[in-house]
Amino acid sequence: MTLIRLLEVVFWTAAAALVYVYAGYPLAALAWSKLRPRRVAKQPAEPGVTVAIAAYNEAAHIRATVENKLALDYPAGKLEVIVVSDGSTDGTDDIARSLGARVSCLRQEPRNGKTAALNQVLQRATGDIVVFADANSIYEPGALRHLVANFSDPSVGYVTGKLRYLNPDGSLTGDGCSTYMKYENLIRTFETGFGSVVGVNGGIDAVRRVLYAPMHPDDLPDLVLPLRVVAAGYRVVYDPEALLSERAHANTADEYRMRVRVALRSLWTLKDMAGLLNVTRHGVYALQLISHKLLRYLAFSFMAVTFATSALLWRQGAIYQLAFVAHVAFVAVAGLGLVAERRGHRSRLLFVPYYFALVNLAALQAVIKFVRGERFRVWSPRLG
Repeated sequence: MTLIRLLEVVFWTAAAALVYVYAGYPLAALAWSKLRPRRVAKQPAEPGVTVAIAAYNEAAHIRATVENKLALDYPAGKLEVIVVSDGSTDGTDDIARSLGARVSCLRQEPRNGKTAALNQVLQRATGDIVVFADANSIYEPGALRHLVANFSDPSVGYVTGKLRYLNPDGSLTGDGCSTYMKYENLIRTFETGFGSVVGVNGGIDAVRRVLYAPMHPDDLPDLVLPLRVVAAGYRVVYDPEALLSERAHANTADEYRMRVRVALRSLWTLKDMAGLLNVTRHGVYALQLISHKLLRYLAFSFMAVTFATSALLWRQGAIYQLAFVAHVAFVAVAGLGLVAERRGHRSRLLFVPYYFALVNLAALQAVIKFVRGERFRVWSPRLG
């Protein structure tokens, strides 16, 4: 094989992988949901529910968040809220303790991160269903009823709701974050249509308490717990009627740090639970995990390879020239998005490539940290 031929093979392989990650897999999931549909036997139900909230210095949000949960359309006698303060120093504990008998406040000292904080809930939870809420999350009134109705289906072990990002500041980062989440939710709809979802919304999730086992403090609960539920033989499903509203990050640096953290912890989870990537044992779900998670986090490498090989193949035809120019144009537009963001300008022509670049740069940094053996356990609350 000549060098030119080898470069062509590398180019087309990387290009195909890139197209598959962002378009091929979602289309395949849609097709599979039509060919092998599997509905969720959702029925109204009122099991006992424990809402778990891990909080670190959330005095500005915790009252509104807890009061929102207590006011949900659900029987008061079947709903409890447990707040775990992760070494807060701003009065979060006092506020939580002042919110009535249905609210318990535990303290984790010294600070040890969200996952370790959530593990404490197991010692106190009385509900058959445990719901995970962020310290700044606001549920729609009927969200809890929609979540728990899915557990009427005995095959369901974990349910995730719909995260709707609000972007009142009109920032490019916020617009990109909102669009990205809509894309993710669409894929989750397709995945639920034939089996289990791969990714969940950590701020509006629910699990059967009997399936909730303690996790390592370094684990990403939004991924580890759903994967354990699948490994135990249960489904993880998405319910778009269970609505959560949160403000999107308006600040690029905040969003970038969050994306790096999530990607890094996901990579460690995939390493620790690599058995689920075995297609011969886990079939379609293994393919989902590879496609939706592993390849997604490696997409930056496919872009880099297609860019480099298209440059080297410039003289071999218009298709390679077009690919090279497209890469340069994408970087230029993303760069304009960064400039526009810093100057407070908003353009719908810029936010998609800008946010796409941000997510993939975050994945690159996460991979570098992963190779170095770095891990995340604690962090400051999101500012968006």
